[in-house]
Amino acid sequence: MSNSKISRKDFLKNSTLGLAGFSFLPGFLQAAPDLQSDLNEIGNMGNVTLKNVLLETGFEYEKDEIIGTKTELFTVEIANGKIKKISSNQPNAKAMDAKGLLMLPSFKDMHIHLDKTLYADRWRAVRRSGGIKGMIDLEQKVLPEMLKKSTFKAEKLIELLQSKGSGFARSHVNIEPTSKMDSLKNLEITLANKKDSFGAELVAFPQHGLYYTDSLPYMKEAAGMDIDFIGGLDPTNVDGSIERTMDTTVQLALDHAKGIDIHLHESGKSGYDTIMYLISKVNENPVLKGKTFVSHAFALGALDKAKQEETAEKLGAAQVGIVSTIPFGGLVMPIPTLLKHGVKVMTGNDSIVDYWNTFGTGSVLQKANLAAQLYGQSSELGLSRMLKLATAGPIPLDDKGVQQWPKVGDDANLILIDASCSAEAVSRISPVRSLIHNGNVVY
Repeated sequence: MSNSKISRKDFLKNSTLGLAGFSFLPGFLQAAPDLQSDLNEIGNMGNVTLKNVLLETGFEYEKDEIIGTKTELFTVEIANGKIKKISSNQPNAKAMDAKGLLMLPSFKDMHIHLDKTLYADRWRAVRRSGGIKGMIDLEQKVLPEMLKKSTFKAEKLIELLQSKGSGFARSHVNIEPTSKMDSLKNLEITLANKKDSFGAELVAFPQHGLYYTDSLPYMKEAAGMDIDFIGGLDPTNVDGSIERTMDTTVQLALDHAKGIDIHLHESGKSGYDTIMYLISKVNENPVLKGKTFVSHAFALGALDKAKQEETAEKLGAAQVGIVSTIPFGGLVMPIPTLLKHGVKVMTGNDSIVDYWNTFGTGSVLQKANLAAQLYGQSSELGLSRMLKLATAGPIPLDDKGVQQWPKVGDDANLILIDASCSAEAVSRISPVRSLIHNGNVVY
């Protein structure tokens, strides 16, 4: 890591906002009614034993066809934020009773803007005009007022995500001349308040253009702080140059040992050219492999099938990931093609309620359900594979039905969900009854 990196603690300490007057008690967290008495007894100590936990153990076959998922009840011990022991069920043990709920890996929202939500405020429908630059103009007007309550609203938004099973998010944070570093400072306070119940990684995001507005000095400052990724926005439509914007973005990431996650809404030739240019830069700098992502990447959906296959192969070889909000309508992203070529594909809500969009529910399980519908994944195997979009990777069974999660030593980041198996959870968008984060029962 860069020697210039500033820790979140030091950043907050040096912030003009300071920490005075802010409570670091956890926010209001509501447990499912049927687990409430157990949760009250257990508390949040990072150590808990759960009985009557339903785990997937394999697939059921009829000849060569997977027709169902095998499950059994277990007792699971958690200590120091890790899964310590998985044993045969002990229904009479003094332990938190999971009541036969299915245990799955907790979810991750891998593309969201926690710093500028209207959630927990009055309803507003979208009034979008003037394209991307019109929205930049709007943000320049409304951000100063939004920043006054952004810490509180981010906390409320995190609590929504937790109620839907997410214990982690990758949040893009505005870094531009209007809010300067204040969006980041406010969100850091929120994350400090939620540090025992929610994890996050941050993307410094020049929402108003790296060069369209004078954002570069602020991006350089943010790059030296405790953020994880350097972001970017539509280099052709906003800044007027792929090379200049992408070269600067890549260099910031290299200079400060960060990853890259850029917003790319451009769906025509400029969008495709940006993806190819970024692939070439990553191949020139292998340290960026596995740390570089394109969010949205709508240009992929506009390619013919042969070009999609070719591009997916190049993305997979360069280890450049795609973070998609699973759009639909006139644009269907080639997610199955990307997965086939080993591209890391993740999803997120993006907007929950803000000036850009109002359709986000807070549930990435709903995104997995949408993907299953769009790509015709209605079989037991197909549905269960779509769960990886909600978890950003881990799922209980591999393609052959061999149990791969949970294992002793895994981080105790998990949910209890009212479903009989992963396939049902995805198909029915089953309700999450409890979220455990690093061994702490937080919902």
